[in-house]
Amino acid sequence: MATATGTVWAIDIGNNSLKALHLSTERGVVEVIGFDNIQHGRILSGSNVGDAERDELVALSLRKFVSRHDLSMDDIIVSVPSQNSFARFVNLPPVEQKRIPELVKFEAVQQIPFDINNVQWDWQIMTEADSPEIKVGIFAIKNEVVNSALEHFGREEVQVSYVQMSPMALYNYVLYDRPDLVTSDSEATVVLNVGADNTDLVVCTNSTVWQRCILIGGNAFTKAIADTFKLNFDKAEKLKRTAPVSKYARQIFQAMRPVFTDLASEVQRSLGFYKSSNPNTKIVKIIGMGGGTKLRGLLKYLQQTLQIPVERPDAFKRLAIGPGVSPAKFHESVCDFGIVYGLALQGLGLARIESNLLPRSIARSMAWAGKGRYFIAAACMLLAVSLLCFARTGLDRMNYAKNGQVRQRTGNVLNEIQQTNQKLQEIERQGSEYEAKIEKEFKPFEYREVIPSLHETIISALPNEKNNPGQAKLYRAFANGDVEGVFETPRKQRKQLFVTNMSVYFSVDLAAAPFGGADLWRRSRGTPGIGDEYEDEYGEYEDYEMMEMMGAYEYGLPFGFDAPLVEEKKPGFVITIAGYSPYENIDELIYPAGVGNRQDQWGFVTRLLHLDDFVDGNSPFELYEPTDPNQFNLETNEVSLDAQMPSGIGVDDFRETKLVQPGQSEAVEWILIDPMTKETISKVAVLGEDGKPVLYRGKEVYEVNDHWFVLNVKFIWRDVPESIKEAAQPQLPGQLMGQTYPGAGLAAPPISQPAGGGKQVPEFEM
Repeated sequence: MATATGTVWAIDIGNNSLKALHLSTERGVVEVIGFDNIQHGRILSGSNVGDAERDELVALSLRKFVSRHDLSMDDIIVSVPSQNSFARFVNLPPVEQKRIPELVKFEAVQQIPFDINNVQWDWQIMTEADSPEIKVGIFAIKNEVVNSALEHFGREEVQVSYVQMSPMALYNYVLYDRPDLVTSDSEATVVLNVGADNTDLVVCTNSTVWQRCILIGGNAFTKAIADTFKLNFDKAEKLKRTAPVSKYARQIFQAMRPVFTDLASEVQRSLGFYKSSNPNTKIVKIIGMGGGTKLRGLLKYLQQTLQIPVERPDAFKRLAIGPGVSPAKFHESVCDFGIVYGLALQGLGLARIESNLLPRSIARSMAWAGKGRYFIAAACMLLAVSLLCFARTGLDRMNYAKNGQVRQRTGNVLNEIQQTNQKLQEIERQGSEYEAKIEKEFKPFEYREVIPSLHETIISALPNEKNNPGQAKLYRAFANGDVEGVFETPRKQRKQLFVTNMSVYFSVDLAAAPFGGADLWRRSRGTPGIGDEYEDEYGEYEDYEMMEMMGAYEYGLPFGFDAPLVEEKKPGFVITIAGYSPYENIDELIYPAGVGNRQDQWGFVTRLLHLDDFVDGNSPFELYEPTDPNQFNLETNEVSLDAQMPSGIGVDDFRETKLVQPGQSEAVEWILIDPMTKETISKVAVLGEDGKPVLYRGKEVYEVNDHWFVLNVKFIWRDVPESIKEAAQPQLPGQLMGQTYPGAGLAAPPISQPAGGGKQVPEFEM
């Protein structure tokens, strides 16, 4: 809001001096009609300057300023430092204009990193009225910072009308005085205001501003000189100011060199962070402001280090010099007046950001003080209205006595309405109870579609007519039970995967969840009639079982080991898939190497790795840590009756053969055959024309047919509900298959017999 008088005083109290600028628009242009730059008796942030002395120094400077200038007729706008300040820009959903304040308050509570009751905050809309989006700027600063700044003015009886953060004032200055540097959001200009104690870095674009306070300022250079030459702070400050003409200039600048480096590093790090958050915005220029930029060589060093043009303005381009103001003296302080220039523009109503962080109690008292005469007029009107009301009351009492019967009839109607409302409320209450019962009955059916969806996703990644159109005829023949059609493709060239077993269970922590399904299925295959034996994948199942009975595994972790520290647990499903394939190179069919993005060459696992590309739309599942052998492993081998392999592969059969040893009778050799085509799928001895095994160097020659595989994988459930994550508990290794887990409502029994096309179709109980 612009000042009513057309003139405003802007005041910035820094650690080194008090800067003030008096601007006016009375003659149709923005012009300087007064200014002041009062140096404090000592630098406020210098060594050996206590809180009491700092307050006294500020009071002396402010008192001197008040004695020089008449502030009674002008609005006063002051700045507060950037420490403990906050500025954030958020996009609101398209809503009605009257709902924007409500949404902004909600966003403020979420965005401001301090307690909302301990800050002064304000907001404003940053987009144009006809813009389709609503971008809002939220600005806040801690109460103690504002109160501390206003306390000095209160002692001198100076009434402050506006309070603004220094970085926002610098942003207003750039947008008004240098509009050529902020024409869009794709190019940004940085204002680097180097003060005595810290440096304000403000990145300005056409519609947004980003700020950071760097805790390095002119005092850091002074302290470096003091430490190097063993001087007190005041002498070191004097030496710094006279360094360019000192005969020890080389030694002085050498002492300050680490501070040059630290400041440039902090600026570079801040700009790097901004670029990472705004990759489409290019920084085109840096404007150096503040007394610290007067240090010889600083801006040149920053330009060489950052490789960005750096300039220090010696005049304001859109600010006229009024009569009675010395242009020469004013231009000497231009680099110190960036903040007060931006503040004064806001006071005149010419700034982009018009937020006011003046405490509401002070703003209300000012508003009441300016409306005193209106209250007197309102009191007179109130008195007249009161007299009329008394007269009206007497008339109403007379009418009330006449209408007793009307009131009685009205009361009866109201009683009937009340009784009807009570009946309606009772019916609505019963309806709510029924709805709660219905919801309870349907509760067990929540999330029942998750495991079938996961199963369909896995099955769809197997070789089929879509994934391998070159053998579409084979898959159709298999699905139709056409054995002759299947035989048209040689067995070792059939790109088929038959899944014989699959186990699925849910875990809230995939990193700690163990595999186990393949170990339980793995058994020694031999002549029918011999009992199957369970054995661990590494031959240590008995030890594993003993450790489990002793309580060695708790939630999937061996005893004696602490749970690993992880930043976030990944919930999802642990899956073991077992089966076999007639294809001669099973690794190429499951997990070919070096195929990249060539989908026509992908294997079963490759498609699982690219679910988002393979499945229509975004998949709710994601393969977990496929490069970690503890979280993903694949094992393949020959189908053989003499080897350990998953159960359910093939059908037991035999063939007649003749033993090689003389004098021995004919015998039978047990084999495994394909249940559909009756082809041999196990490794068998090669027989000669005489029915005897073929020998090579005294040893039988074998023919390898099909290969089996066991795939252990884990899938992240991306959109797992919080209720499942909280209710589900880690399971022991002995509770892997066919179990219902608390809270999840999911159960997956093992798959039994193969289905057409190389698929396995389990029935999931929900």
